[in-house]
Amino acid sequence: MGLSTLDIDLIFLDIEMPILSGFDLLDDLIEKPQVIFITGKTKYAFRAFDYDAVDYLRKPIAKDRFLNAVHKAITNYKLKNEEGFDNEDFIFVKSNLKKRKVFLNDLRYIEALGDYVKLVTEHESLVVLSTMKAFEALLPSDRFLRIHKSYIVNLSKVQRYGSKTIELDKDKLPLSRNRKTELVEALAATQNI
Repeated sequence: MGLSTLDIDLIFLDIEMPILSGFDLLDDLIEKPQVIFITGKTKYAFRAFDYDAVDYLRKPIAKDRFLNAVHKAITNYKLKNEEGFDNEDFIFVKSNLKKRKVFLNDLRYIEALGDYVKLVTEHESLVVLSTMKAFEALLPSDRFLRIHKSYIVNLSKVQRYGSKTIELDKDKLPLSRNRKTELVEALAATQNI
């Protein structure tokens, strides 16, 4: 039984293999599964993303990077199969050298802090070494929206908005002029679900 006859959702693929490379293996597959590349070298990273890779993990692999890559693949699978997210969906983040589970329905907003981001949940704030771009890609776009260069908001937490600000309970966040239309459309879409 060959790979081409199996129904594969996700493959962890080393790029440097003895007989053929990971890239060659993918080229031979007609139905391309989601792929997370694994390698000891960074020189293949750009080429890996030509294959629309979910992620690129460098050996030795950190557990939190592995879990985030898998969660990204699950997210992609759910979106592709229109299963959507439920209230139990979560992400793992590393804060103060500990891995923390953050449930998406508890996440109020994310704020940029230089090389870090602050995740504000219903119960606490966590500071994580990451970028807004990484979180924007990780979070489901039907539930979270970047409303400003420094803020991503959980649409279900928005109570009021004006031309320059949005309000989430006791928090008031800035709203970029060019993001207002997106916000209005996104909020309208959440009402139609």
